[in-house]
Amino acid sequence: MSDIAIEVENLSKAYQIGQIGTGTISRDLERFWTTKIRGKEDPFLKIGETNDRSKKGTSDIVWSLKDIDFSIKQGEAVGIIGKNGAGKSTLLKLLSRVTSPTTGEIKVMGRIASLLEVGTGFHPELSGRENIYLNGAILGMRKKEITRKLDEIIDFSGVERYVDTPVKRYSSGMYVRLAFAVAAHLESEILIVDEVLAVGDAEFQKKCLGKMGDISKGEGRTVLFVSHNMAAVKSLCSSGILLENGLIKSRGGVDEVLNVYTSNADDVNNVVSWQREKAPGDSRARILSVSIKSEDNIFTIEKDLFVEVVFENGIDDQPLNVSMSVFDEKEVYVLSSPNLQRPPLKKGIYKSVCKLPKDFLNTGKYYFTFLLIGNNYELIVQLDKVIAVDLEEEGLNRGNYFGYWAGTVRPYLKWDNFPVIENQDGFQ
Repeated sequence: MSDIAIEVENLSKAYQIGQIGTGTISRDLERFWTTKIRGKEDPFLKIGETNDRSKKGTSDIVWSLKDIDFSIKQGEAVGIIGKNGAGKSTLLKLLSRVTSPTTGEIKVMGRIASLLEVGTGFHPELSGRENIYLNGAILGMRKKEITRKLDEIIDFSGVERYVDTPVKRYSSGMYVRLAFAVAAHLESEILIVDEVLAVGDAEFQKKCLGKMGDISKGEGRTVLFVSHNMAAVKSLCSSGILLENGLIKSRGGVDEVLNVYTSNADDVNNVVSWQREKAPGDSRARILSVSIKSEDNIFTIEKDLFVEVVFENGIDDQPLNVSMSVFDEKEVYVLSSPNLQRPPLKKGIYKSVCKLPKDFLNTGKYYFTFLLIGNNYELIVQLDKVIAVDLEEEGLNRGNYFGYWAGTVRPYLKWDNFPVIENQDGFQ
């Protein structure tokens, strides 16, 4: 007996931007005749492009997924990761049979329980209890099977007080609590969970991750988990699939795949250099290159960042110095780091290096601005947001907590605990 739970071969999904159909009746008929009657390849899909949203395309056909091949074993917990628009949700919808593939084949051994969007499969006018039965029936469960699990589902969801209230009055957090509880407790062989857990609070996220771990490791059921929380993926999953522009970029052990994902030197402009004659500046001084480096070129909040600026001094004994400013994606001015050391420099090329310590910045994308200051504090060069870095998280310092930590900076400050003696004058 095969131990494969899901097998995908040459899977592709194309979407047409804008209008439905080809645009004319004659082209629609040509497509129907070619594909349905003659059984040949759709001629209008040959001009399709990969789903790279950062570039303007020339075709109105976009391949959300293109020629995907992989297999997943029974009992395996697989993390599916990638940036927004990589094709993660499309893949889960295809596996869940919410939509059909353009080309390729999906073989699934067992029943699938999917949690793709908040409230999927819920009827707003029905109560939470009634929706448990409705959702269970949609997933292929018998009424007796649902009744046997009912108390356990309600208890896990934490919405017992409102279980007989119509779900249209639920908050998004209550929706996702009940939906996850149904999907996780009904006895399907495969559980598919999209990023919807981000709606829940930190306590419920931890509860869900623990349940998915029990499902995979204890019950031997297969779990597919999409998340931007790398710490959660690393904790739950043993293997991973990295998607990029609708293609598989990496497939293997979860640590290996996460390293490929966080080694994002090609995804963000973290190194910029110029030829000397074209370098920004003038005869007084020029900046030749700016860069952000990290250990193994992997950019996470748990690793030190090294900012390097190479510049040329054109005047003997000129006190040059580099200053740096950092902004986040929301244009928030995160920090400035002026260099107060201004020793006179001889003519020549120099490199200034600044270390941003680990466990200081939060996850997210950051942009760096540089100033080169000369004699009498004259501004010689200003490079606005010339390089950037996208910081992920390995989750090394989180323990069992996977909730969201707000803030632009989130340093791990040292806290000490001391015993306190209570007396009639208060605490000492």
